Amino acid sequence: MTNIVKHDYHINREDRNIQNNHNSFVIWFTGLSGSGKSTIANKLEKRLFEEGIKVYALDGDNIRSGLSKGLSFTREDRWENNRRISEVAKLFMDAGMIAITAFISPLKEDRDQAKKIIGRENFIEVFINTPLEVCEERDVKGFYKKARAGKIENFTGISAPYEAPVRPDFEIKTEEESVEDAVARLFSFLQQKMKVK
Repeated sequence: MTNIVKHDYHINREDRNIQNNHNSFVIWFTGLSGSGKSTIANKLEKRLFEEGIKVYALDGDNIRSGLSKGLSFTREDRWENNRRISEVAKLFMDAGMIAITAFISPLKEDRDQAKKIIGRENFIEVFINTPLEVCEERDVKGFYKKARAGKIENFTGISAPYEAPVRPDFEIKTEEESVEDAVARLFSFLQQKMKVK
């Protein structure tokens, strides 16, 4: 790209982390639709906020109604949506905040792209490991029923693949623990990462 010169400002991420008294990074929730990503992300954001942490949650549906409005669910548009989310999460991180993202992000290559944009050392991958049959039973938004009826194309888990993380940084099995217990466990896991050295 030509005619672009990056400008370095006086205040950087490290300065903001020191002022905020916590490190900034990205918590990337991945899992099937209906797995519990948004619910857990919402509760985690509240817990961090109550602890005085600068935090902001980015949710898939909210992004698609604004920043990614007009993008479909084709492979190419999913890739672009994932790229946009990664860049926005990185901006929040650079602003000294913990960014929480709650997106299906079904393919390993998309999550790898996010890690590359954000930086592996700043990326915490949280796998909400809820089986397809449980997500389908919940069907909170009615999407699975529509997908089974052929009314939604490229629906993850039905007509489009989901590649589960092999070695996520943190895993939550919603069948085995409550949302409250999962959030408490995740908060405890994050405490060391948040400390400014």
